[in-house]
Amino acid sequence: MSDEKEIDYSLANPDTLTKYRVAATISEKVLAAVSKLCVAGEKIVTICQKGDKLIEEEVSKVYRTTKLKGFSHPTTVSPSSYVTPYTPLTSDTAEANIELQAGEPVKIQLGAQIDGFGSIVCDTIIVPPKDQAQDVVTGRSADLLLATYYANELLLRLMIPPGLLTGGSDEEKAKATAAKPPTQTKITSLLDKVAKTYECNLVESTTSWLFDRNEIEGKKKIVIAPAEGTKGEGTPEVGEVWGVEMGMSLGSGKVKTIDQRATLLRRTNNTYILKSQTARKTLSTIQSKFGHFPFSLRQLEEEGGDTKYKVGVYEGVRQGVLRQYELVGDKDGSPVARLLTTLAITKNGITKLGAPPALDLSKVQSDKKITDEEILKILEQPLSKNKGKSKNKKKKKPAKKAAGGDNDGEDDSGDDE
Repeated sequence: MSDEKEIDYSLANPDTLTKYRVAATISEKVLAAVSKLCVAGEKIVTICQKGDKLIEEEVSKVYRTTKLKGFSHPTTVSPSSYVTPYTPLTSDTAEANIELQAGEPVKIQLGAQIDGFGSIVCDTIIVPPKDQAQDVVTGRSADLLLATYYANELLLRLMIPPGLLTGGSDEEKAKATAAKPPTQTKITSLLDKVAKTYECNLVESTTSWLFDRNEIEGKKKIVIAPAEGTKGEGTPEVGEVWGVEMGMSLGSGKVKTIDQRATLLRRTNNTYILKSQTARKTLSTIQSKFGHFPFSLRQLEEEGGDTKYKVGVYEGVRQGVLRQYELVGDKDGSPVARLLTTLAITKNGITKLGAPPALDLSKVQSDKKITDEEILKILEQPLSKNKGKSKNKKKKKPAKKAAGGDNDGEDDSGDDE
Protein backbone atom coordinates (compact mmCIF):
# COMPACT_ATOMS: atom_id res chain seq x y z
CA MET A 1 0.00 0.00 0.00
CA SER A 2 2.82 2.41 0.80
CA ASP A 3 4.26 2.01 -2.70
CA GLU A 4 0.90 2.78 -4.25
CA LYS A 5 0.62 6.05 -2.30
CA GLU A 6 3.89 7.23 -3.78
CA ILE A 7 2.59 6.91 -7.35
CA ASP A 8 1.20 10.11 -8.84
CA TYR A 9 -2.13 9.17 -10.43
CA SER A 10 -3.02 12.74 -11.40
CA LEU A 11 -2.91 14.12 -14.94
CA ALA A 12 0.50 15.59 -14.06
CA ASN A 13 1.81 12.07 -14.63
CA PRO A 14 1.99 11.46 -18.42
CA ASP A 15 1.28 7.76 -17.85
CA THR A 16 -2.15 8.63 -16.49
CA LEU A 17 -3.18 10.49 -19.65
CA THR A 18 -1.72 7.70 -21.79
CA LYS A 19 -3.78 5.06 -19.99
CA TYR A 20 -6.93 7.15 -20.33
CA ARG A 21 -6.22 7.54 -24.04
CA VAL A 22 -5.65 3.81 -24.58
CA ALA A 23 -8.93 3.11 -22.79
CA ALA A 24 -10.60 5.78 -24.93
CA THR A 25 -9.33 4.22 -28.16
CA ILE A 26 -10.86 0.90 -27.13
CA SER A 27 -14.16 2.47 -26.03
CA GLU A 28 -14.56 4.41 -29.26
CA LYS A 29 -13.60 1.43 -31.43
CA VAL A 30 -16.11 -0.87 -29.73
CA LEU A 31 -18.80 1.83 -29.77
CA ALA A 32 -18.42 2.08 -33.56
CA ALA A 33 -18.65 -1.70 -33.92
CA VAL A 34 -21.70 -2.01 -31.65
CA SER A 35 -23.45 0.83 -33.50
CA LYS A 36 -23.23 -1.21 -36.69
CA LEU A 37 -24.86 -4.16 -34.93
CA CYS A 38 -27.90 -2.05 -34.03
CA VAL A 39 -30.36 -2.78 -36.82
CA ALA A 40 -34.05 -3.57 -36.72
CA GLY A 41 -34.86 -7.09 -35.53
CA GLU A 42 -31.61 -7.62 -33.60
CA LYS A 43 -31.93 -8.69 -29.97
CA ILE A 44 -30.54 -6.27 -27.43
CA VAL A 45 -29.02 -8.99 -25.25
CA THR A 46 -27.09 -10.40 -28.23
CA ILE A 47 -25.70 -6.95 -29.07
CA CYS A 48 -24.63 -6.44 -25.44
CA GLN A 49 -22.89 -9.82 -25.38
CA LYS A 50 -20.99 -9.07 -28.57
CA GLY A 51 -19.99 -5.64 -27.31
CA ASP A 52 -18.65 -7.04 -24.04
CA LYS A 53 -16.67 -9.68 -25.92
CA LEU A 54 -15.11 -6.97 -28.11
CA ILE A 55 -14.10 -4.93 -25.04
CA GLU A 56 -12.45 -7.98 -23.48
CA GLU A 57 -10.62 -8.79 -26.71
CA GLU A 58 -9.32 -5.25 -27.18
CA VAL A 59 -8.27 -4.83 -23.55
CA SER A 60 -6.32 -8.12 -23.68
CA LYS A 61 -4.12 -6.68 -26.44
CA VAL A 62 -2.76 -3.78 -24.39
CA TYR A 63 -0.80 -3.42 -21.14
CA ARG A 64 -0.34 -7.18 -20.98
CA THR A 65 1.39 -7.07 -17.57
CA THR A 66 -1.30 -4.89 -16.00
CA LYS A 67 -3.83 -6.92 -14.01
CA LEU A 68 -6.15 -4.00 -13.29
CA LYS A 69 -7.88 -3.50 -16.62
CA GLY A 70 -11.16 -4.39 -18.26
CA PHE A 71 -14.59 -2.76 -18.21
CA SER A 72 -15.35 0.74 -17.01
CA HIS A 73 -18.94 0.08 -18.13
CA PRO A 74 -20.58 -2.99 -19.70
CA THR A 75 -22.23 -2.71 -23.10
CA THR A 76 -25.77 -1.38 -22.69
CA VAL A 77 -28.38 -0.65 -25.35
CA SER A 78 -31.35 1.39 -24.15
CA PRO A 79 -34.60 1.43 -26.18
CA SER A 80 -36.43 4.59 -27.24
CA SER A 81 -37.92 5.91 -23.98
CA TYR A 82 -35.29 4.44 -21.62
CA VAL A 83 -33.05 7.06 -20.01
CA THR A 84 -30.61 4.90 -18.06
CA PRO A 85 -28.33 2.17 -19.45
CA TYR A 86 -30.14 -1.13 -20.13
CA THR A 87 -28.57 -4.59 -20.22
CA PRO A 88 -31.02 -7.52 -20.16
CA LEU A 89 -30.38 -10.98 -18.76
CA THR A 90 -30.17 -14.07 -20.95
CA SER A 91 -32.00 -15.99 -18.20
CA ASP A 92 -35.04 -13.69 -18.43
CA THR A 93 -36.89 -14.96 -21.50
CA ALA A 94 -39.06 -11.89 -21.93
CA GLU A 95 -36.17 -9.43 -21.74
CA ALA A 96 -33.82 -11.63 -23.76
CA ASN A 97 -36.28 -11.52 -26.66
CA ILE A 98 -36.53 -7.72 -26.83
CA GLU A 99 -35.61 -6.59 -30.35
CA LEU A 100 -34.69 -3.20 -31.76
CA GLN A 101 -37.37 -1.42 -33.76
CA ALA A 102 -36.70 0.49 -36.98
CA GLY A 103 -36.70 4.25 -36.47
CA GLU A 104 -36.32 4.24 -32.68
CA PRO A 105 -33.48 6.18 -31.01
CA VAL A 106 -31.31 3.82 -28.98
CA LYS A 107 -28.58 4.77 -26.55
CA ILE A 108 -25.37 2.73 -26.64
CA GLN A 109 -23.13 3.07 -23.60
CA LEU A 110 -19.92 1.19 -22.79
CA GLY A 111 -16.36 1.69 -21.63
CA ALA A 112 -12.92 0.27 -20.99
CA GLN A 113 -10.41 0.96 -18.23
CA ILE A 114 -6.66 0.59 -17.93
CA ASP A 115 -5.14 0.54 -14.42
CA GLY A 116 -8.35 2.01 -13.04
CA PHE A 117 -8.51 4.92 -15.51
CA GLY A 118 -11.86 4.54 -17.22
CA SER A 119 -13.23 5.98 -20.43
CA ILE A 120 -17.02 5.75 -20.82
CA VAL A 121 -18.84 6.78 -24.00
CA CYS A 122 -22.48 6.96 -25.02
CA ASP A 123 -24.06 7.69 -28.38
CA THR A 124 -27.62 7.80 -29.68
CA ILE A 125 -28.44 6.39 -33.09
CA ILE A 126 -31.65 5.95 -35.04
CA VAL A 127 -32.12 2.23 -35.71
CA PRO A 128 -32.05 1.54 -39.47
CA PRO A 129 -34.21 -1.10 -41.15
CA LYS A 130 -32.51 -4.47 -41.63
CA ASP A 131 -30.40 -4.74 -44.79
CA GLN A 132 -30.99 -1.09 -45.62
CA ALA A 133 -28.73 1.92 -45.40
CA GLN A 134 -29.74 4.65 -42.96
CA ASP A 135 -31.75 7.33 -44.75
CA VAL A 136 -31.55 11.01 -43.95
CA VAL A 137 -33.13 11.59 -40.54
CA THR A 138 -35.97 14.12 -40.61
CA GLY A 139 -38.93 15.20 -38.50
CA ARG A 140 -38.98 14.86 -34.74
CA SER A 141 -36.13 12.34 -34.69
CA ALA A 142 -33.94 14.94 -36.37
CA ASP A 143 -35.03 17.58 -33.85
CA LEU A 144 -34.07 15.22 -31.01
CA LEU A 145 -30.63 14.41 -32.41
CA LEU A 146 -29.81 18.04 -33.21
CA ALA A 147 -31.00 19.33 -29.83
CA THR A 148 -28.84 16.73 -28.08
CA TYR A 149 -25.82 17.41 -30.28
CA TYR A 150 -25.80 21.19 -29.92
CA ALA A 151 -26.68 21.12 -26.22
CA ASN A 152 -23.75 18.74 -25.72
CA GLU A 153 -21.41 21.01 -27.70
CA LEU A 154 -22.57 23.90 -25.54
CA LEU A 155 -22.09 21.97 -22.28
CA LEU A 156 -18.55 20.94 -23.26
CA ARG A 157 -17.64 24.60 -23.71
CA LEU A 158 -19.23 25.53 -20.39
CA MET A 159 -16.89 23.01 -18.72
CA ILE A 160 -13.86 25.19 -19.56
CA PRO A 161 -12.66 27.24 -16.55
CA PRO A 162 -12.96 31.03 -17.09
CA GLY A 163 -9.96 32.61 -18.81
CA LEU A 164 -8.24 29.32 -19.65
CA LEU A 165 -8.31 29.93 -23.40
CA THR A 166 -8.27 33.73 -23.32
CA GLY A 167 -5.65 35.44 -25.45
CA GLY A 168 -4.56 39.10 -25.51
CA SER A 169 -2.75 41.12 -22.89
CA ASP A 170 -1.96 39.98 -19.37
CA GLU A 171 -4.62 42.37 -18.11
CA GLU A 172 -7.26 40.82 -20.39
CA LYS A 173 -6.25 37.31 -19.32
CA ALA A 174 -6.35 38.27 -15.65
CA LYS A 175 -9.81 39.80 -16.04
CA ALA A 176 -11.13 36.71 -17.83
CA THR A 177 -9.63 34.37 -15.25
CA ALA A 178 -11.19 36.36 -12.40
CA ALA A 179 -14.67 35.86 -13.85
CA LYS A 180 -16.92 33.44 -12.01
CA PRO A 181 -17.76 30.17 -13.78
CA PRO A 182 -21.41 29.76 -14.79
CA THR A 183 -23.62 28.48 -12.00
CA GLN A 184 -25.40 25.19 -12.53
CA THR A 185 -28.66 27.12 -12.72
CA LYS A 186 -27.18 29.22 -15.54
CA ILE A 187 -25.92 26.09 -17.32
CA THR A 188 -29.41 24.56 -17.21
CA SER A 189 -30.90 27.83 -18.47
CA LEU A 190 -28.57 27.98 -21.48
CA LEU A 191 -29.06 24.32 -22.37
CA ASP A 192 -32.82 24.73 -22.04
CA LYS A 193 -32.72 27.42 -24.72
CA VAL A 194 -31.21 24.88 -27.13
CA ALA A 195 -33.81 22.29 -26.14
CA LYS A 196 -36.69 24.71 -26.69
CA THR A 197 -35.32 25.69 -30.12
CA TYR A 198 -35.97 22.12 -31.25
CA GLU A 199 -39.17 21.77 -29.19
CA CYS A 200 -37.51 19.29 -26.83
CA ASN A 201 -36.90 19.20 -23.09
CA LEU A 202 -33.83 18.43 -21.00
CA VAL A 203 -33.98 15.06 -19.25
CA GLU A 204 -34.53 15.63 -15.55
CA SER A 205 -31.41 15.36 -13.36
CA THR A 206 -28.96 14.58 -16.16
CA THR A 207 -25.69 14.34 -14.23
CA SER A 208 -22.04 14.82 -15.17
CA TRP A 209 -19.53 13.39 -12.68
CA LEU A 210 -15.93 14.00 -11.71
CA PHE A 211 -13.89 10.89 -12.55
CA ASP A 212 -10.86 9.56 -10.70
CA ARG A 213 -8.88 6.34 -10.60
CA ASN A 214 -11.37 3.52 -9.94
CA GLU A 215 -14.12 6.11 -9.49
CA ILE A 216 -16.81 7.38 -11.89
CA GLU A 217 -18.93 9.25 -9.36
CA GLY A 218 -16.51 11.58 -7.61
CA LYS A 219 -16.89 14.47 -5.18
CA LYS A 220 -18.12 16.92 -7.82
CA LYS A 221 -21.14 16.74 -10.09
CA ILE A 222 -23.12 18.95 -12.43
CA VAL A 223 -26.85 18.28 -12.39
CA ILE A 224 -28.86 19.62 -15.33
CA ALA A 225 -32.59 20.28 -14.86
CA PRO A 226 -32.38 18.95 -11.28
CA ALA A 227 -35.38 17.21 -9.77
CA GLU A 228 -36.66 18.50 -6.45
CA GLY A 229 -34.17 17.82 -3.68
CA THR A 230 -31.18 17.27 -5.98
CA LYS A 231 -28.36 19.66 -6.79
CA GLY A 232 -24.84 19.68 -8.16
CA GLU A 233 -21.62 20.35 -6.31
CA GLY A 234 -18.41 22.06 -7.39
CA THR A 235 -17.08 23.50 -10.63
CA PRO A 236 -14.68 22.01 -13.21
CA GLU A 237 -10.99 22.78 -12.75
CA VAL A 238 -7.72 22.17 -14.58
CA GLY A 239 -6.29 18.74 -13.84
CA GLU A 240 -9.65 16.99 -13.61
CA VAL A 241 -11.32 14.25 -15.65
CA TRP A 242 -15.09 14.34 -16.09
CA GLY A 243 -17.81 12.16 -17.56
CA VAL A 244 -20.02 14.77 -19.25
CA GLU A 245 -23.56 13.69 -20.04
CA MET A 246 -26.35 15.25 -22.05
CA GLY A 247 -29.94 13.96 -22.07
CA MET A 248 -32.81 15.23 -24.21
CA SER A 249 -36.45 14.18 -24.57
CA LEU A 250 -39.24 14.72 -27.07
CA GLY A 251 -41.58 14.61 -24.07
CA SER A 252 -41.62 16.60 -20.84
CA GLY A 253 -38.18 15.39 -19.77
CA LYS A 254 -39.62 14.14 -16.49
CA VAL A 255 -38.62 10.59 -15.59
CA LYS A 256 -40.12 7.57 -13.83
CA THR A 257 -38.78 4.26 -12.55
CA ILE A 258 -39.41 1.41 -14.98
CA ASP A 259 -40.95 -1.68 -13.43
CA GLN A 260 -38.16 -4.05 -14.43
CA ARG A 261 -35.37 -5.69 -12.46
CA ALA A 262 -32.24 -3.60 -12.03
CA THR A 263 -29.45 -5.45 -13.81
CA LEU A 264 -26.66 -2.85 -13.62
CA LEU A 265 -24.69 -2.65 -10.36
CA ARG A 266 -21.35 -1.55 -8.97
CA ARG A 267 -19.24 -2.12 -5.88
CA THR A 268 -19.42 0.63 -3.28
CA ASN A 269 -16.71 1.70 -0.83
CA ASN A 270 -18.61 0.10 2.04
CA THR A 271 -16.39 -2.47 3.78
CA TYR A 272 -19.15 -4.43 5.54
CA ILE A 273 -18.20 -8.14 5.76
CA LEU A 274 -20.99 -10.22 4.23
CA LYS A 275 -22.17 -13.12 6.38
CA SER A 276 -22.77 -15.93 3.90
CA GLN A 277 -19.98 -17.73 2.10
CA THR A 278 -21.93 -17.49 -1.17
CA ALA A 279 -22.18 -13.70 -0.85
CA ARG A 280 -18.48 -13.38 -0.06
CA LYS A 281 -17.60 -15.54 -3.06
CA THR A 282 -19.82 -13.43 -5.32
CA LEU A 283 -18.29 -10.21 -4.00
CA SER A 284 -14.79 -11.60 -4.58
CA THR A 285 -15.69 -12.36 -8.21
CA ILE A 286 -17.09 -8.84 -8.66
CA GLN A 287 -14.05 -7.22 -7.05
CA SER A 288 -11.52 -9.15 -9.15
CA LYS A 289 -13.29 -8.74 -12.49
CA PHE A 290 -14.96 -5.33 -12.24
CA GLY A 291 -13.41 -3.49 -9.28
CA HIS A 292 -15.53 -0.44 -8.50
CA PHE A 293 -16.84 -0.04 -12.05
CA PRO A 294 -20.41 -0.90 -13.14
CA PHE A 295 -21.19 -4.43 -14.26
CA SER A 296 -24.20 -6.38 -15.51
CA LEU A 297 -25.84 -9.30 -13.74
CA ARG A 298 -25.64 -11.00 -17.13
CA GLN A 299 -21.86 -10.91 -16.86
CA LEU A 300 -22.06 -12.77 -13.53
CA GLU A 301 -24.37 -15.33 -15.14
CA GLU A 302 -21.91 -15.90 -17.94
CA GLU A 303 -18.94 -15.93 -15.56
CA GLY A 304 -19.83 -19.37 -14.24
CA GLY A 305 -23.48 -20.09 -14.80
CA ASP A 306 -23.99 -20.43 -11.05
CA THR A 307 -27.42 -19.09 -10.05
CA LYS A 308 -26.27 -18.79 -6.42
CA TYR A 309 -24.75 -15.44 -7.31
CA LYS A 310 -28.25 -13.94 -6.99
CA VAL A 311 -28.22 -14.62 -3.25
CA GLY A 312 -24.84 -12.90 -2.95
CA VAL A 313 -26.01 -9.89 -4.96
CA TYR A 314 -29.18 -9.58 -2.86
CA GLU A 315 -27.20 -9.58 0.38
CA GLY A 316 -24.61 -7.19 -1.08
CA VAL A 317 -27.30 -4.68 -2.10
CA ARG A 318 -29.11 -5.02 1.23
CA GLN A 319 -25.91 -4.29 3.18
CA GLY A 320 -24.84 -1.41 0.93
CA VAL A 321 -21.77 -3.23 -0.40
CA LEU A 322 -23.30 -3.19 -3.88
CA ARG A 323 -25.31 -0.41 -5.47
CA GLN A 324 -27.93 -1.23 -8.05
CA TYR A 325 -28.93 1.28 -10.73
CA GLU A 326 -32.70 1.36 -11.10
CA LEU A 327 -34.05 1.50 -14.63
CA VAL A 328 -35.43 4.94 -15.42
CA GLY A 329 -37.42 6.04 -18.44
CA ASP A 330 -39.26 9.05 -19.82
CA LYS A 331 -42.43 9.64 -17.81
CA ASP A 332 -44.50 10.07 -20.98
CA GLY A 333 -42.89 7.16 -22.79
CA SER A 334 -41.41 9.67 -25.26
CA PRO A 335 -38.18 9.12 -27.21
CA VAL A 336 -34.98 10.10 -25.40
CA ALA A 337 -31.42 10.74 -26.62
CA ARG A 338 -28.22 10.74 -24.57
CA LEU A 339 -24.54 11.46 -25.15
CA LEU A 340 -21.63 10.89 -22.79
CA THR A 341 -18.07 12.15 -23.22
CA THR A 342 -15.08 11.45 -20.99
CA LEU A 343 -12.75 14.45 -21.00
CA ALA A 344 -9.73 15.93 -19.29
CA ILE A 345 -9.37 19.61 -18.48
CA THR A 346 -5.75 20.56 -19.07
CA LYS A 347 -3.90 23.87 -19.28
CA ASN A 348 -4.65 23.83 -23.01
CA GLY A 349 -8.39 23.28 -22.62
CA ILE A 350 -10.54 20.21 -23.20
CA THR A 351 -8.96 16.92 -24.23
CA LYS A 352 -11.51 14.25 -25.13
CA LEU A 353 -10.70 10.88 -23.57
CA GLY A 354 -13.53 9.01 -25.23
CA ALA A 355 -16.45 10.55 -27.08
CA PRO A 356 -19.32 9.65 -29.40
CA PRO A 357 -18.58 10.32 -33.06
CA ALA A 358 -19.47 13.77 -34.37
CA LEU A 359 -23.01 13.88 -35.74
CA ASP A 360 -23.11 13.87 -39.55
CA LEU A 361 -25.21 17.00 -39.92
CA SER A 362 -25.68 16.44 -43.65
CA LYS A 363 -27.85 13.43 -42.79
CA VAL A 364 -29.98 15.10 -40.13
CA GLN A 365 -32.41 17.71 -41.41
CA SER A 366 -34.67 20.01 -39.43
CA ASP A 367 -36.48 23.25 -40.20
CA LYS A 368 -35.49 24.59 -36.77
CA LYS A 369 -32.40 26.76 -36.18
CA ILE A 370 -30.58 28.22 -33.21
CA THR A 371 -30.82 32.02 -33.30
CA ASP A 372 -30.02 33.01 -29.70
CA GLU A 373 -26.89 35.20 -29.88
CA GLU A 374 -25.57 34.17 -26.46
CA ILE A 375 -25.75 30.49 -27.44
CA LEU A 376 -24.19 31.09 -30.85
CA LYS A 377 -21.32 33.04 -29.32
CA ILE A 378 -20.48 30.19 -26.93
CA LEU A 379 -20.73 27.60 -29.71
CA GLU A 380 -18.20 29.59 -31.74
CA GLN A 381 -15.57 29.13 -29.05
CA PRO A 382 -12.93 26.38 -29.45
CA LEU A 383 -12.54 23.60 -26.91
CA SER A 384 -8.77 23.97 -26.71
CA LYS A 385 -5.89 26.24 -27.53
CA ASN A 386 -4.89 25.96 -31.14
CA LYS A 387 -1.33 24.66 -31.35
CA GLY A 388 -1.31 23.84 -35.06
CA LYS A 389 -0.86 26.03 -38.10
CA SER A 390 -3.96 24.96 -39.97
CA LYS A 391 -7.55 23.87 -39.28
CA ASN A 392 -7.93 26.82 -36.90
CA LYS A 393 -10.55 28.71 -38.79
CA LYS A 394 -12.89 25.75 -38.74
CA LYS A 395 -13.40 26.17 -35.03
CA LYS A 396 -15.77 29.09 -35.46
CA LYS A 397 -18.14 27.14 -37.67
CA PRO A 398 -20.41 25.27 -35.24
CA ALA A 399 -22.60 28.24 -34.42
CA LYS A 400 -22.95 29.40 -38.01
CA LYS A 401 -23.81 25.87 -39.07
CA ALA A 402 -26.28 25.60 -36.22
CA ALA A 403 -28.10 28.54 -37.71
CA GLY A 404 -27.70 27.27 -41.26
CA GLY A 405 -28.29 23.57 -40.69
CA ASP A 406 -25.28 22.38 -42.72
CA ASN A 407 -22.59 19.86 -41.82
CA ASP A 408 -19.48 21.38 -40.31
CA GLY A 409 -17.57 18.19 -39.53
CA GLU A 410 -16.15 19.92 -36.45
CA ASP A 411 -14.58 17.77 -33.77
CA ASP A 412 -12.48 20.03 -31.52
CA SER A 413 -11.07 17.12 -29.61
CA GLY A 414 -8.32 19.17 -28.04
CA ASP A 415 -4.84 17.98 -27.20
CA ASP A 416 -2.31 18.18 -24.43
CA GLU A 417 1.27 17.07 -24.53
